[in-house]
Amino acid sequence: MIADIVMAVAGLALAAVTLNPRLLKSDLWRATVTPLASIIGSGFLVAGPILGHAAGHWAFAGMAGLCLVSWIFGMAIRENIRRAEPMLADDQSNLIDWLDWAASLALAFAYFVSVAYYLDLLSSFALKGLGIVDPNIGRVITTAIIGTLGVLGLFGGLRWLEHVELGAVGIKLALIGGVIAALFYVDGADLIAGTLPFEQTANVQGFETVQILLGLIILVQGFETSRYLGDSYDRETRVRTMRNAQLIAFAIYIVFIVLLTPWLDGKLPPKGGETHIIDLLRPVGTLIPIFVIGAALMSQLSAAVADMNGASGLLHGAVKRVPVSLAYVICAGASIAIVWSTSIFGVIVWASKAFVLYYGIQSVTACAVEIIDARPTRWWRVALFGAVTLLAVAVLVLGKSAEG
Repeated sequence: MIADIVMAVAGLALAAVTLNPRLLKSDLWRATVTPLASIIGSGFLVAGPILGHAAGHWAFAGMAGLCLVSWIFGMAIRENIRRAEPMLADDQSNLIDWLDWAASLALAFAYFVSVAYYLDLLSSFALKGLGIVDPNIGRVITTAIIGTLGVLGLFGGLRWLEHVELGAVGIKLALIGGVIAALFYVDGADLIAGTLPFEQTANVQGFETVQILLGLIILVQGFETSRYLGDSYDRETRVRTMRNAQLIAFAIYIVFIVLLTPWLDGKLPPKGGETHIIDLLRPVGTLIPIFVIGAALMSQLSAAVADMNGASGLLHGAVKRVPVSLAYVICAGASIAIVWSTSIFGVIVWASKAFVLYYGIQSVTACAVEIIDARPTRWWRVALFGAVTLLAVAVLVLGKSAEG
């Protein structure tokens, strides 16, 4: 009962901040919200059970590792905002132009997968709220939603949905904050005393744990959207707000996973596993299902719309013969095919690999810019981005689904 009160009060207090009209009008916040909305999707809800399955009581360390990897990928993209964009604008290098074209195609494909990922999760959590756990029903609903978005995009009716993003992110952050506050109320005394029980064991061991973690990059993806806000914000604003979005997301993810770990059972149910966190946290309070499902629904539709818009624009930019309206249909068709080709855990790995392909190309671009640019070459940065490129290759080759 008290945990429910804590959850409700914390949620309302945070909503008063995140939905404050002055904050919503701030350019810095608006530029932060776009990447933040993508980073903190329902991935944080799926992350707990998967990390518990793969890393047991070291789940928080796995989450911290994912955050570190995404931060380094983010460094490459921030470097490209500062230095590659002027080279592209002045057409200074054919190599940089070609890499940017390849990155656009890779990101468009990544968005195809992420639309399937977001809306598959939306359907699963919506059905969970109705007491239904059936992957096939979920796929049918997901297909209907994607098809509807594709038709709206074809006839130019999808852009207006972007306007829900600011409010949706504010509500989502408030709901997540309420859940974290309730967990801290329940776990806080033991956490402060150092007696919080971290006894969960992983269901997998050794190198298989690494492979599963490599397949979870999608959980911390989304920061790259700052790279494509050049029409609205200057370079330094995008660099700054992208960094802020990553730091906010990392703090939320790591604190949440630390507080969640004692509740994990290490199991990964083959059916309905994506909503398993609701069952795990029911003992915390009666409001848990409402807050968790609400956070999931608030995050997924706006994120899917943003990615479908992004995919159509990138596809049109990379392949001029494809009109934007037709690009929406291509995106919808590809996303529906992905939904029916694998489970949600398989989609997570597909999405992770698709985004990592993009991040790998961005890392190669950062290396090339460092070498080509007229400034003295900082070889330590070349080595850093080269190492990150190799990491991207490792994810592409070794990343695997938690289901095996």
